[in-house]
Amino acid sequence: MHIFYAANPQPLLVNCVGPLIAGLKDDGLLAGHFFINYWLEGPHVRLRLKPATEEATPEVRRRAEESVDAFLRSRPALYEVDSGFLNEFYNALFEIEFPEGDRGDFMGDDGRMRLRPNNSRSYEPYEPEYGKYGGPAGVALAEWHFAHSSDLVIDALGTMNLHLRTVLLGTSAQLMMVMAGCFLADDDELADYLERYYEFWHRAFPGTGFIGSTEYDRNYAEMAPRLGRRFDEIRRAIATDRLDRLPAFLRGWAAHCLELREKAVALAEAGELVFRSWDGTRDEQVTDPAVALPLLLSPYMHMTNNRLHVTIRDEAYLSHILGRVLRSGTRGTTEAVS
Repeated sequence: MHIFYAANPQPLLVNCVGPLIAGLKDDGLLAGHFFINYWLEGPHVRLRLKPATEEATPEVRRRAEESVDAFLRSRPALYEVDSGFLNEFYNALFEIEFPEGDRGDFMGDDGRMRLRPNNSRSYEPYEPEYGKYGGPAGVALAEWHFAHSSDLVIDALGTMNLHLRTVLLGTSAQLMMVMAGCFLADDDELADYLERYYEFWHRAFPGTGFIGSTEYDRNYAEMAPRLGRRFDEIRRAIATDRLDRLPAFLRGWAAHCLELREKAVALAEAGELVFRSWDGTRDEQVTDPAVALPLLLSPYMHMTNNRLHVTIRDEAYLSHILGRVLRSGTRGTTEAVS
């Protein structure tokens, strides 16, 4: 179900999607779930619900429709995308992501991205990204992980002050530290990865000024010592198997990420991960965990930031700063994590 909601999705997720998922799980009607935020045809939440059985499908559908419709009636989004700046922003994304020949039904008669009605919902086919996540086995693992990521974010949205930019970016940075540190233990390898991650986003938006570097560097000196200490604490806790040293919020995430890494390694070694080549011309079986883990880490990390409603610009900024922190060894004094 695509829920078109041209406002911050936090109330939709906390007051509607979260209770809906919890109720379906409690009643044994759900075998899987996750959500993502997306911009195509207007800002919306894509809610994926997998009924536990075929017989459960009508009830899952009924509850989802009732919950979403009730929320949209009681708390509609008041901003219309086609009347302001965001329309230009989304059309810029549209130009970058969809070459002329691939736009199809997404383009209106005026040559711009078509917008769906605000405060509406629509059922759309679920199309798993097999090439990105390593084939059917990789998608099954990703969906397992996405359920955990979605639950974590909905809980965080309801209990933390993520409406404050500093809190949001601090939370995102620490979740990125934990996941990246669980997947890649070597300092140099991790720093290289974070720098490549930033460069990927920088190349994805060429000539737009959307992903910068000069302005990122201005804040580095102020942020580096504090971020360095926390990154060092997180990596030390993971390396020494002392997750109890981490705050509860990060402790559960670290345990999950380590289990996720273990499952990904097992799939790679069993020859069950098959990725689509970057040029889209062939499938490539990846059996070396050292190759598979960075391939999976990038979309895993990005989709958690997506759920937090962290912008791509901010995500690139954080990866740039974290990479520099590791590369420079700016960690300050290691302190116990309270």
